[in-house]
Amino acid sequence: MDFKALANKYNTPLYIYDLDYMSVQYEKLKSAFKAHSSIMAYAVKANSNLSVIKHFADLGSGADCVSIGEVRRAILAGVPPYKILFSGVGKKDDEIKEAIETDILYINVESEAELNRVEAIAKELNKRCRISIRVNPNIDPKTHPYISTGLHENKFGVEIATAKRMYIKSKNSDNLDPVGIHFHIGSQLTELKPIYEASEIVADMLRSLQAIDIELKFFDIGGGLGVQYDDETTITPYDYAQAILSTLKGLELTIICEPGRFLTANAGYFLTKVLYEKKNGEKRFVIVDGAMNDLLRPSLYNAYHKIEAVSKNDGEKSKADVVGPVCESGDFIAKDCFLPSLEHNDLVVVHSAGAYGFGMGSNYNTRARSAEVALKNGDDRLIRKRESFDDLIALEKEFLD
Repeated sequence: MDFKALANKYNTPLYIYDLDYMSVQYEKLKSAFKAHSSIMAYAVKANSNLSVIKHFADLGSGADCVSIGEVRRAILAGVPPYKILFSGVGKKDDEIKEAIETDILYINVESEAELNRVEAIAKELNKRCRISIRVNPNIDPKTHPYISTGLHENKFGVEIATAKRMYIKSKNSDNLDPVGIHFHIGSQLTELKPIYEASEIVADMLRSLQAIDIELKFFDIGGGLGVQYDDETTITPYDYAQAILSTLKGLELTIICEPGRFLTANAGYFLTKVLYEKKNGEKRFVIVDGAMNDLLRPSLYNAYHKIEAVSKNDGEKSKADVVGPVCESGDFIAKDCFLPSLEHNDLVVVHSAGAYGFGMGSNYNTRARSAEVALKNGDDRLIRKRESFDDLIALEKEFLD
């Protein structure tokens, strides 16, 4: 990849996405479930650029959305409503109303209180709303605590006994149509056993629902399949699919999978330019034009991203922190990484930046967010222009006294 040419054409900091790589990842996962009815519902929160969502929609993907804004993005990008799911623990009334009126596949319900609101709103609209209930199987996903979602200490989903009450209520409601069951134990999963155990618990619950004549159509296994950032041993799509399918013997259901990071993380690069080098005592800093407002994962999770100097990897390397211009000590992209001596306008590329990169960005310190570029079939094209100062103040300027 010619990072220098891309930097010259689009400037820095810059996000770059390899759509061809995303296609390969999508087909790997889809084919792993080829012997079973399945829907891949791309987790929009991983990378919500419209061109990325459209790319997956063109491959046949649905969309897993966690806000009404993401639902609107999915529809705008060409995802059919019957392949859209609406998840998340805190849906507002107007969001629920819009989802029902849009006639999406179903709403993933995460509490009894939310179920009551969905029913009341559906009744006001004189409609019947398809729902799925997110079950919290209380399984430790063995991942970072901030991205663990399947334990009782996490805010997501409901325990088995509560879920059963909710299904019974839904079956007896004139305005609710229970069609699915959902679980998702966490993100960046690299061990198969917790996934199998969670699926087994939820599949057993499904059988108990069948025994009381509650027949569901969709078995939503969430997402979370991990990728390699450093030296992680990851799960193959085949092994992942086989673990899930082994818990569903005798059950005829459509599997819904919500991949995000697996599809986009290693398809993305964050390109940033060196401003200066400095030393404080023996501590070396490489100061770049990208910052925590552009790529938050290192500051938020202490996440590792492979980082390289572009075209300068032959010289002697020494330990350095790569830091940005934001006025926070927590503003770093990498710590204690080995880089050659760098000069003003040299380029540094951050790997595995295609998931939870741009989308978690902000305008902190009144910094404009970077541009986004897509690569496909050897061509590059702009898919989000760089923000300007006028963009940042557009919603404030008219209110100046």
